[in-house]
Amino acid sequence: MLRALVEADIRPDLVLGTSVGALNGAVLAALPPGEVADRLDAMWDSPDARGLFAAGTVARLREFARSGVAAHTSAPLRRAVTAVLGDRLIEDMPVPFACCAAGVEDAAEHWFDRGPAVDAVLASAAVPGLLPPVVVDGRHYLDGGLVNSIPLGAAVERGATRVFVLQVGRIDQPLRPPRRPWEVAMVAFEIARRHRYARDLAAVPADVEVHVLPTGGSPPRWDSRAALRYGDVSASRARTDAAYRASAEYLSDVTGGVR
Repeated sequence: MLRALVEADIRPDLVLGTSVGALNGAVLAALPPGEVADRLDAMWDSPDARGLFAAGTVARLREFARSGVAAHTSAPLRRAVTAVLGDRLIEDMPVPFACCAAGVEDAAEHWFDRGPAVDAVLASAAVPGLLPPVVVDGRHYLDGGLVNSIPLGAAVERGATRVFVLQVGRIDQPLRPPRRPWEVAMVAFEIARRHRYARDLAAVPADVEVHVLPTGGSPPRWDSRAALRYGDVSASRARTDAAYRASAEYLSDVTGGVR
């Protein structure tokens, strides 16, 4: 999607992101537009990124025993992101950027718009149970998807009049009631994230233009067993290519109205 936007000569005045969107968005805000897609390709194909969730069951249980809270260490992700962003401060990025995380101590939505970029995006992407909470200035943060998964409303509140939503799909697929113990939290999370986005989308003012970029086909149907296989990245390249083709076609159709 980012590659299609850049090729369509669409440049952001503001970048907001949550979870993996915070990681990708920070690169978009920090680097020259022509470099973004290639740098993200390289980052997500790096040994650190590909190995982040690749540990087997025994290794996951060992990490749980060591940390007490997570199946994986965030060290590989920190290395991968640092290789791209370095020691950049958010306030020094060429494009204004902010990312959302869930504050633990105050149980609140927190937006990072200043400070070290790597710490902020890792806090935004700290998936509960998979990665440990990230500590920033003495406070603990978990994945921003818990409080604002697709921050459309936050963009409108910050004055955006034209918004491009880059989402990973599945938000329109029907859920089924949980049938297994591990499905309860998954279904609850899906309800929360979809409800917030649907509410924000319905509340967009008439004078704000919203473009939800296509994923390029139906993503895998939401299924708890598939969700448990989160370490499988074999389909990532195919999905990335499909999203690029679909988004490029979409933008070519509307390019006269969005340039």
